[in-house]
Amino acid sequence: MLADMMNKSDTELLTQLFEAAIVAADPKAALAAHLPRRAAGKTVVVGAGKGAAQMAAAFEQLWDGPLEGAVVTRYGFGAPCRHIKVIEASHPVPDEAGLAATQAMFNAVSGLTEDDLVVALICGGGSALLPAPPVGLTLAGEQALNQTLLASGAPISVMNAIRKHVSGIKGGRLAAAAYPAKVVSLVVSDVPGDDPAQVASGPTVPDATSQTDALALAEAWGINLPDPIFAHIRAHSAPSPDAPTFAGNEVHVIASARLSLEAAAARADALGIPATILSDAIEGEARDIARMHGAITREVVVRNRPFAAPCVLLSGGETTVTLRGKGRGGRNTEFLLSLALTCDGLDRFAALAADTDGIDGSEANAGAFVDGQTAARLRALGRDPMAHLSNNDAWGAFEALGDLFSPGPTGTNVNDFRAILIR
Repeated sequence: MLADMMNKSDTELLTQLFEAAIVAADPKAALAAHLPRRAAGKTVVVGAGKGAAQMAAAFEQLWDGPLEGAVVTRYGFGAPCRHIKVIEASHPVPDEAGLAATQAMFNAVSGLTEDDLVVALICGGGSALLPAPPVGLTLAGEQALNQTLLASGAPISVMNAIRKHVSGIKGGRLAAAAYPAKVVSLVVSDVPGDDPAQVASGPTVPDATSQTDALALAEAWGINLPDPIFAHIRAHSAPSPDAPTFAGNEVHVIASARLSLEAAAARADALGIPATILSDAIEGEARDIARMHGAITREVVVRNRPFAAPCVLLSGGETTVTLRGKGRGGRNTEFLLSLALTCDGLDRFAALAADTDGIDGSEANAGAFVDGQTAARLRALGRDPMAHLSNNDAWGAFEALGDLFSPGPTGTNVNDFRAILIR
């Protein structure tokens, strides 16, 4: 008889591993080890991302002097701060509140001197939360660009390379506006490879990507840029990392997928289950990455290689989804539905994939759970798992099963977390 729910002990263990990963990226602990020296003048805090409010609240608790400033986060992700203004705006498609937040950032850093200090708290999600269409472009144009990029299936590095050439704040421009004040960027990385210039499209961290590079990437990934945006990129370059305005600034990656996966592995080992980290920087189409993970899982279950069971396989990075249908879901649930089909009927395994910020895509869940009976349970409900996958409706599949994972906003963001348990 087909079980109507997943094994509770499996989901509890997988949840423990996720929680260990989140604790390792706790903003207060991460910030405590990277506090800058106080300046003779003012301390101004700016920030952006889905964990920016929690970072700001933690920074206030740790800082022993006066401070002021503003940060922007996603609607519903706020946290109480005494001196730093918290603004909430739309993600993943920017809105008017994001425009106001961008202006608040520029207001906060204007008129500073070399005696002042700017602390930038940057984490994933900041690209959409800081819209700043340059002269001649509009918020509607930036919204359309974001939607095009999100639907393209391109990796985050490609999307951010294009975004920073169509912005008045990204690509280091906020740091340039703070000059001659020193800018210390404290970054929670949600990008494969942990390049700080890629996180939130680098409002305070420039990179060397040129206009030519950005346009070549758009062409390579089949991204149809509207004519005004194409013309703007051709005509305007982002600030150079070698510009004197950035001399003396500091950049520190204070939390990352690597550190979180290592913490999850340590937790699994403590529970008596050996863990292997496949990679902390996996990119690619979510359903394809799932097939690769599924092939390894099947090899372990059937042939006890290349890893001996019991074991936990961990991976991170950021997959992408090329939108083909009109369903609801995110990259982690799409990964899981494809994994469920790849491992359909396979015994002794269960998996969790979730976004470490607590939100997978546009819904309220971080991810979901699967096992070898997930696809069969869907069919028993009269649902075709392949049809759900084709329609990009993984959320609908897991919602019907009751297998969504919804921890709520975590206060951090170190990209995707994937754990496959093999008994």
